[in-house]
Amino acid sequence: MHSSIRHITLVMSLAAAMSGCNTLGVLARAEPGAAREAATVFGKWVDAGGDAAVAATWSRKVAPGVSIQEIEEAFTSVAAEDNLRPVGELFLSNELALRTGQAQKFLKVYSYCDPDTARAIVDFSPAMAAFLPCRIAVVEQQDGLWIYAMDMDILIKLGRPMPSELRAKVTRVRATMLKMLDRAANGEF
Repeated sequence: MHSSIRHITLVMSLAAAMSGCNTLGVLARAEPGAAREAATVFGKWVDAGGDAAVAATWSRKVAPGVSIQEIEEAFTSVAAEDNLRPVGELFLSNELALRTGQAQKFLKVYSYCDPDTARAIVDFSPAMAAFLPCRIAVVEQQDGLWIYAMDMDILIKLGRPMPSELRAKVTRVRATMLKMLDRAANGEF
């Protein structure tokens, strides 16, 4: 384990021990590796200067020359291959351009869902409904296009243990989301 992650894990463990609350009991009942995942998320948060969104997301820099159309074709292709249903798109930069009359940097959110997995995860934890459906954002920045999605490892590794059937479903969606990010970032469809 990297020394900074070890240090963060130690600090978090000491804080939990001194808090006098149920933290240690929760850690004892959590997924194996939950403390390591918490330390990883905390480390990403620190490295990002306190930006919680950086700590909770996956990101991919789009390769030079890959067009938005190629990114979208990769999303469509992977979703079809892995039976993940497209359920919506938010054309945010287009909407902002219409409102302001000024060109905007590209910003679009794509939503996908596996209804069976969605139902199962909400039955397991109703609060997870707030994270549905799975979303991928394409964001134009100063250095080009980037693709972002929620880091599903937080859900899988940091939460309370899931029943094996649910864990398998969520892990399959996780793999699909990562495949979408990787293939889209390289224009592979």
